[in-house]
Amino acid sequence: MTDAADLTAVELLEAYRAGTLSPVEAAEAVLARIDRDDAELNAFCLLDPDTTLEMARASAERRRRGETLGALDGVPVSIKDVLLTRGWPTLRGSTTIDPAGPWEEDAPSVARLREQGAVFVGKTTTPEFAWKGVTDNPLTGVTRNPWDTTRTPGGSSGGAAAAVAAGMAPLALGTDGGGSVRIPAAFTGVFTIKPTYGRIPHYPASPFGTLAHTGPMTNTVADAELLLDAVCGADGRDWSSLPPPPTPFSGGGPHDLTGLRVAFSPDLGFARVDPEVAASVAAAAEVFTELGAKVEQADPGFADPVADFEVLWFAGAAKVVEHLTGEQRARLDPGLRDICEQGARYSALEYLTATARRMDLGRIMGLFHERYDLLLTPTMPIAAFEAGVEVPPGSPTPRWTSWTPFTYPFNMTQQPAANLPCGFTADGLPIGLQVVGARHADNLVMAACRAYEQARPWRRFSRR
Repeated sequence: MTDAADLTAVELLEAYRAGTLSPVEAAEAVLARIDRDDAELNAFCLLDPDTTLEMARASAERRRRGETLGALDGVPVSIKDVLLTRGWPTLRGSTTIDPAGPWEEDAPSVARLREQGAVFVGKTTTPEFAWKGVTDNPLTGVTRNPWDTTRTPGGSSGGAAAAVAAGMAPLALGTDGGGSVRIPAAFTGVFTIKPTYGRIPHYPASPFGTLAHTGPMTNTVADAELLLDAVCGADGRDWSSLPPPPTPFSGGGPHDLTGLRVAFSPDLGFARVDPEVAASVAAAAEVFTELGAKVEQADPGFADPVADFEVLWFAGAAKVVEHLTGEQRARLDPGLRDICEQGARYSALEYLTATARRMDLGRIMGLFHERYDLLLTPTMPIAAFEAGVEVPPGSPTPRWTSWTPFTYPFNMTQQPAANLPCGFTADGLPIGLQVVGARHADNLVMAACRAYEQARPWRRFSRR
């Protein structure tokens, strides 16, 4: 018999409608999975089984009466511990935040899931203040990859990715300021999309500014579509939030990609890519040709924007901690403390220069998408490396930005960018394909991902 913890959200909803499974049984299954495996993975920093089961029982009663609140009523979901969640502390992986709160408000995406009747499983781990591309912090320690627990799941939504991959909830909310849903999705073999900036409203505003997005993390494209439909749309607390997309994400889209103009860039013109990753991603790009797209190898034509990204990111980190006392700063992750000191030294002119270069990057990509509907790249140039360190051996710099060249450019341009699992290394570690669309082309990116998934279903994690 299939363990309910291994069912997708779509499968759970079908079982609820058929009466073969209840939201309570689903919640009990994911809590049992967490109890079995999370001591090793450390995906969750907060669990509240009483609240989880209370929400599940309320959902079961609504279903009994035929009065569901929304499409996700009764589906377990985890929430990254940077998103406000009413009644639960949001500590952001830091010892500098008082757990006492008060915690009286939901982030917009969390509020919409609550309104839909989703069942909250807990808060997932993040590096301190979500500052880096791996997941460890002074508060809860090191989070590990289900495929190989000596390896990192990536970050900063590493706990969310590990939870989804390991069957600890089929849906997760993550955030992405420089790759933070795509990095861990690639390392753990799950699906994600960083939507167009503003597509999912964000409150409170991120100190990292308009680099920061909220995104779904799931085992399938269809599950991500359900989650997107639930959380997209304007919110008055976020002046930059967008209205819902013109059509829902769920239940549609082509089964082929005939006529779509697709660019495949193996390295963006500047990145170094592991040969195993390069071969797997190139094979995945060929699938788009099989599906009817016209695929050409082409680079967008920009140099690595890492220096400008670091000005924006490190200055944002300095803003995060500006209110802390000297004693509190001494307790920060040492790497975070280093970039905060660096970020505080930038002048306004340097910040505005980086912003201007960011705007020019957006221009380049805007013109590129007049010629191509989609851009395909590796999501990551490498597979998951050792857990508990910021960079792999041989890194040219001590910072996480040295090994994720394919992700942060598209935070700077605010474009939708998804990760599709597309293969494995010889060591059995997942490899990801990144699918990038023009700003506001979220539906097209999701439709292309859906077509790929139908053509090449991927092997999900299962405990050996």
